[in-house]
Amino acid sequence: MIIVVTGMVGVDKKSYLEKVCQFAAGRGKEVLLCNVGDRMYAEAPDIPPGKILDIPMKRLSSLRRSVFKDIIAKARKAPNLIVNTHATFRWRHGLFPAMDFDQMRQLNADTYICLIDGVVALHTRLVEDHAVEHSLKDLIVWREEEVLGTEMLCKGINDETPFYCLARGAEAETTEMFYGLVFDSSIKRAYLSFPMTAVSDMENVQSQINEFRRLMKQSFICFDPADLEECYLPEMARRAGEKGLDYVEATTLGRQVRLDLSEVRQIQRDINSQTYARDFMLIDQAQMIISFVPSMEDGRAAISSGVERELQHAHEAAKEVYVIWTAKQNPSVFVTQTATKVFESVENALAFFKSKKYIKTNC
Repeated sequence: MIIVVTGMVGVDKKSYLEKVCQFAAGRGKEVLLCNVGDRMYAEAPDIPPGKILDIPMKRLSSLRRSVFKDIIAKARKAPNLIVNTHATFRWRHGLFPAMDFDQMRQLNADTYICLIDGVVALHTRLVEDHAVEHSLKDLIVWREEEVLGTEMLCKGINDETPFYCLARGAEAETTEMFYGLVFDSSIKRAYLSFPMTAVSDMENVQSQINEFRRLMKQSFICFDPADLEECYLPEMARRAGEKGLDYVEATTLGRQVRLDLSEVRQIQRDINSQTYARDFMLIDQAQMIISFVPSMEDGRAAISSGVERELQHAHEAAKEVYVIWTAKQNPSVFVTQTATKVFESVENALAFFKSKKYIKTNC
């Protein structure tokens, strides 16, 4: 099994993939991790750390090709191989590819995964660990370019090769999910749908949603939109502006960071458009959608237009559509007409999935 993993600078793919390899080893899978960047620096010891993209393009290309030649040779011997690389680079040379099609055809990967993360986490890692000048607008554009570049590379090599976009999210959860994606095809892939922005201040609703997410992740490979949550930033920017502040405070990677208010305002449209497109892409790469509609304290359904639109998209994409409707009021025809089945509780849904043998064997 050969897996190509891409992702922009700031995702910290190396440490993440090392944990994936450790997880695989614990399940008897030997996985060789090849970090293209590290191998390029090892082959050119005269280049200081963090300066490799400053060298002439001709030498950069030659270094990369030499490293990929070695990786292709290792791929013929290793039982399982992960190639940690990039699809694109944006640097002083402008935007340019980070690999060559002829060598990628020789590698003939079984799966491509583009690893992504939230813009606040990306910004924080770059400030702390990399000397990369950037704005929040740069980061959100680079991320979109990397996803698109990886998908185009994958489909350009072989249209039948699986491509997944995967958010880092809670690392312990998504490393197991990564393993399931590439090594265990028996586990069902599910997109989790639930209200987000509109219920962000409702503690009771949030606790219901978090329990739903936890239980589903025990049973399926879950593409969870909350693993990359940025929709709160425009609202935080609005509140900061009303208070006369020139910054927005956000929490990421276990600590609080300050973001320039003008930069947050600059990416509001990008956040909305990327969220819209990315959630549909995650539905498309899943086999089914499981939508949780929690109940508010007065018994009404906490359903959003986003959830209804996701259900419609999944229905039109011929996915299995499951809705967990916990409210006292009956679901509308726009829910029931798109649903494969509607459940009154998470427990009823899990019992059904077990009867269908959809649940992972260790659950």
